[in-house]
Amino acid sequence: MKTYKVIIVEDDPMVASINRQYLQSNPELSIVGKFRNGQDALLFLEKHPVDLAVIDYYMPIMDGQQFILNCHEQQIPIDIIMITAANHVQEVSRILQLGIVDYLVKPFTFDRFQMAIEKYLVMKKVLRPDTQLSQAELDRIMSPSAVPNSQQLLEKGLQEQTLTLIRNYLCEHPGVYLSSNEIAGQVRLSRITVRRYMNYLLENHEIVSQVDYSTGGRPSIKYRKS
Repeated sequence: MKTYKVIIVEDDPMVASINRQYLQSNPELSIVGKFRNGQDALLFLEKHPVDLAVIDYYMPIMDGQQFILNCHEQQIPIDIIMITAANHVQEVSRILQLGIVDYLVKPFTFDRFQMAIEKYLVMKKVLRPDTQLSQAELDRIMSPSAVPNSQQLLEKGLQEQTLTLIRNYLCEHPGVYLSSNEIAGQVRLSRITVRRYMNYLLENHEIVSQVDYSTGGRPSIKYRKS
């Protein structure tokens, strides 16, 4: 499973601690630094590649907006989730124009934080080099409501980690039709479990299926990434 490197940029120790706990609950994220202002974070990024920064807007020395502008100026490739009390229209508009992944206003719930992270992980998995995107995949990136949260998955008897495991395996085999048995053997799940997740992915138009009649016995349903 691929992990993404994350830094926390927050001057309030309590909020930084909460952000750390939330991030650590996801095995796909690895916290590699925590900073109390944008300047220290920027110095770290000059020598260490990082995938995602979870940052505050109001900070001493260098605030969140200036941090993002400096990242753009220095061509530092990093995604941003802004978590802040700044909610005035002018401030929000300026930040959104800088191309952040998501914007959370304090106080926020764990579910909303998790939705932001799931949206980010979906974006990273879908935006792979040399691939063409379907409308369903674009919708998953552009619309937070299109990203299933944990509660929605639980209602269907599914788990985010298992879903991610299967998605990753399908992404590693683009254009290849695979049966439930083949997928189950590789991801070490039962065929019945895999079928449940494949049905979910079919409903969300993330994959397509076809019937294979060349098995010599009972026809087999095979799937591939859309």
